[in-house]
Amino acid sequence: MFTGLIEEIGTVRGMVTGGDSARIEVESRVALRGTACGDSIAVNGACLTVTRLGAGSFTADAARETLARTNLGTLAPGKAVNLERALRLGDRLGGHLVSGHVDGTAILRAVERDGIARLFRFDCPAELLPLVAEKGSVALDGISLTVAALAPEGFIVSAVPHAVAHTTLLALREGDEVNLECDQIAKYLARLARFAPGPERPCGGRGLTEETLARFGF
Repeated sequence: MFTGLIEEIGTVRGMVTGGDSARIEVESRVALRGTACGDSIAVNGACLTVTRLGAGSFTADAARETLARTNLGTLAPGKAVNLERALRLGDRLGGHLVSGHVDGTAILRAVERDGIARLFRFDCPAELLPLVAEKGSVALDGISLTVAALAPEGFIVSAVPHAVAHTTLLALREGDEVNLECDQIAKYLARLARFAPGPERPCGGRGLTEETLARFGF
């Protein structure tokens, strides 16, 4: 479990890809502190298990599902990545609960200044958009951000200067793909709503009809 507060920007030192997996070596400093083999580190928001520790770097494997759901397969030596060590009980939760299980990717469409902040507009896969709520939280490349507004095909997030300067947000360009993790509560509610009892299957209430679910985008 993570918070979405990036601890440092690491650099990909090496990338070895196979038919359905990849081995990633990341140059790091902060994320190595107190880290042992078997620990979890979020790399661009994807929870990876440390398999080897080197001099100023760690190595982790990414399986088929991870490569299919994330942008990790596009990484190359020299690429900057957001890093965060797993949350410990008792730590401050400054962002929101982030599992490190990426749901899919979003595409950056525009960036605008809004006073001291920057607004980032992303296109989102249609099947994930119902899980994104205005003023709710999303994790983009592992960064905990608040949804400022919804757009027809996606959403807009607002980032303050500190978040922009201390993450990979500053390097993003139109068309770039970022890892998207939706709010966990929204995912469970959507799952429960889909299987809520209907009129023909009473179970303590009438439940939600398909028409009602459709109005909410499910």
